[in-house]
Amino acid sequence: MSEAVLSQRFLVRRPGLLLSGLLLAAVLVAAFAPTLFTGQDPIAGVPSERLQGPSPGHLFGTDETGRDVFARVVHGAGLSLRATVLAVLVAFVAGSALGLLAGFRGGWLDSVVMRIVDVLQAVPPILLSLALVTALGFGTTNVAIAVGVAHLASFARLMRAEVLRVRSGVFVEAARASGVRWAGVLGRHVLPNALGPVLVLATVTVGIAVLEVSALSFLGFGASPPTPEWGALVAGGRNFLATAWWMTTFPGLTVAAVVLAANRVSRAFDGERS
Repeated sequence: MSEAVLSQRFLVRRPGLLLSGLLLAAVLVAAFAPTLFTGQDPIAGVPSERLQGPSPGHLFGTDETGRDVFARVVHGAGLSLRATVLAVLVAFVAGSALGLLAGFRGGWLDSVVMRIVDVLQAVPPILLSLALVTALGFGTTNVAIAVGVAHLASFARLMRAEVLRVRSGVFVEAARASGVRWAGVLGRHVLPNALGPVLVLATVTVGIAVLEVSALSFLGFGASPPTPEWGALVAGGRNFLATAWWMTTFPGLTVAAVVLAANRVSRAFDGERS
């Protein structure tokens, strides 16, 4: 049976995964080419069209200044996803590096790193992110760094566990016995074999990072108005819930849909590995 037929049957059996993948693909396209989805200006509004409900001309309605909410959601995808990717990269790179060194070198370095990890994991990530972004200052980049630092402990602990498992392997002992320096053993033997579960954790963290970046943006720590950002769009409609529910509902549903889609795809990756 051909691979194409097998792929079609796989997608038919798992329509939720297919829909999640299509949604994430559409969001990625919107982040890089928002004009493919809308020609409306996300910044300039038409005062005569303020607070109009959803219609064919304005799919998500308009806000208090006449700006198209759909256009602002589409253009906000770029900033929100860039912050999410940066947050995951910070957590992945910094956490993996700490866990790799701690697990491979052991001794006092392992003890110090793990005590730092214990302290970071003792604080809920969203509270730690809030404390860090308060110290770093406002801005999308600072929000992303704060979210990434808040999650690096999970990456460090998982990477350390994988390194401890891999470094006892026969191939590692053979490399050491043949005179390969520890940096070579680490880069050529330990890291490639320990990286798989950490990559799965990175995919799981994407959905969490989207939610936390949006939450900090909702609290006002993200981009300055009128720059569109998903969390800020939800916050901007709070004062109009009774008369213009669409201003908060549609950006909020967008965030929820992206988080659920990312979690669904990450579960599929996790299932494939297990």
